[in-house]
Amino acid sequence: MHPFKGFLCTSMSKSVQEDTLKHQGMRRKMIEELGRKDRFDPLVLEAMMKVPRHVFLDPIFVQQAYSDTAFQIGAQQTISHPSTVAYQTTQLNIKRGDKILEIGTGSGYQTCVLLELGAKVFTIERQRELYDVTSAFLPMMGYKPKFYYGDGYKGLPTFAPFDKILVTCGAPFVPEDLLQQLKVGGVLVIPVGEGKVQLMKRITRTGEQTFETEELKQFSFVPMLSSKA
Repeated sequence: MHPFKGFLCTSMSKSVQEDTLKHQGMRRKMIEELGRKDRFDPLVLEAMMKVPRHVFLDPIFVQQAYSDTAFQIGAQQTISHPSTVAYQTTQLNIKRGDKILEIGTGSGYQTCVLLELGAKVFTIERQRELYDVTSAFLPMMGYKPKFYYGDGYKGLPTFAPFDKILVTCGAPFVPEDLLQQLKVGGVLVIPVGEGKVQLMKRITRTGEQTFETEELKQFSFVPMLSSKA
């Protein structure tokens, strides 16, 4: 991806921000702290270093932008904790050129991290408000995934199969449509649970009708919604 440069209008606040040396220093400190928290893929942390998280938030939250904190971004959705982004992305084991389906575009921060890793990203957002803002904002930053407004439970069968599928919201169950859109050898990372806490699962498609499921850590996500807003 092209390095982030200059001034951008943030997707959530509509204000103009710059990625200064101070911001980059704060981001580097955040990445170093993440590296001490868990064994994240170094390439994932390198990708996160390239994405200016503060531009996705209101300028008054610039200090908090580089803390391991989730924030409301509108439409009752959040931008995930940096550690959650690092964890889910690490579990995908992304290779350059991987074709990835992302369920829940949200602010677009996670999308940018996937793109920085060299993936080809197809991203679905169910909330029209977020879809309209993020699909206009990310290209301003030089990030150009394939944007879709739709139901994440259904995925994108027209563009399947995918090497990897990432769900960034809490699903009450694992959608069968998403499993069928994985190629053999492909991986789905999804937080599953109907309450406030979900169990992260890593599901590998081992054959045409066989899947292997690994249960990982517990997280808290906003719920995955079905019908389009």
